[in-house]
Amino acid sequence: MKLVRKDLEKDNAGQVTLIPEEPEDMWHTYNLLQVGDSLRASTIRKVQTESATGSVGSNRIRTTLTLCVEAIDFDSQACQLRVKGTNIQENEYVKMGAYHTIELEPNRQFTLAKKQWDSVVLERIEQACDPAWSADVAAGGLQMQEGLAHVCLVTPSMTLTRAKVEVNIPRKRKGNCSQHDRALERFYEQVVQAIQRHINFEVVKCVLVAKPRFCDYMFQQAVKTDNKLLLENRSKFLQVHSSSGHKYALKEALCDPAVTSRLSDTKAAGEVKALDDFYKMLQHEPDRAFYGLKHVEKANEAMAIDTLLISDELFRHQDVATRARYVKLVDSVRENMGTVRIFSSLHVSGEQLGQLTGVAAILRFPVAELSDQEDESSSEED
Repeated sequence: MKLVRKDLEKDNAGQVTLIPEEPEDMWHTYNLLQVGDSLRASTIRKVQTESATGSVGSNRIRTTLTLCVEAIDFDSQACQLRVKGTNIQENEYVKMGAYHTIELEPNRQFTLAKKQWDSVVLERIEQACDPAWSADVAAGGLQMQEGLAHVCLVTPSMTLTRAKVEVNIPRKRKGNCSQHDRALERFYEQVVQAIQRHINFEVVKCVLVAKPRFCDYMFQQAVKTDNKLLLENRSKFLQVHSSSGHKYALKEALCDPAVTSRLSDTKAAGEVKALDDFYKMLQHEPDRAFYGLKHVEKANEAMAIDTLLISDELFRHQDVATRARYVKLVDSVRENMGTVRIFSSLHVSGEQLGQLTGVAAILRFPVAELSDQEDESSSEED
């Protein structure tokens, strides 16, 4: 993401002009937008025209509109972002108050104005515009079971399924395995092609493969065909255990000690480790592991939070007061020298955190009294 201009007042009202450069920048933009914001961008509008003879036709015209945002739609796999709203600035083609949908595009600038830019959105802009952050591609993940493979890319903000390979593989039969073996080889060939097409070895730190037999096949073929791309990057392939060929098994692979040491400096691995630490704490010292907004807020009042785990989904809440409550929690934990980890809801670890209400905390010290209070209040409710 490229920051073109930032004009903020003392009360943090103002506008920011940005140019999304990567598909992932659309995800960042989605997290910046809120209902009630004003968005100015170039767009295509179908306009009716009347000729001198009175015949009516229509043309598609590129124009720049400023909308008051009413609805935001993001397609995570295609990384497409559509913003619907009403026109709030005079335009020769579009009446004031008329509805329009802008599809934001890579390499085309937009200006976003807000009544208040809080710390969470400003931090997201800072991260999105930091080249080191966008280069932090943790891993290419290859989740496999017989006949099914997902080629995934783990970036700082997303777990993207780049390709799905499915081949029907017949069962082995006594005395005749040829059909099974041919189908398996065809499956492996398609997976190799998907890896070469979708994994950029210049930025990916490692490729996780959950099938040792496939790795042997791939490098045997690479030697036969003198495939320099695969042979030169052989050291990046790590064989890991995985229970299935589905995307969700990727978290299992990312917890592998060999993987965590290779990816120790990446955001995705940090999220996986933080969630793992939380579950361990919940199991062994439940008085030091809290989840749910009310419980976490109470722990924060006691200045007990060491690490706050919070999903970026919560900051997309359309109720201003609710969103402000989450922002206040983040700011307060940081003021009390705690660590804040904002999880991407498009990562498997973020999805799991979402199942725990989207907010959890590892505490510096047990807050036993709080747990007792909760037990009493829940028994009263029962």
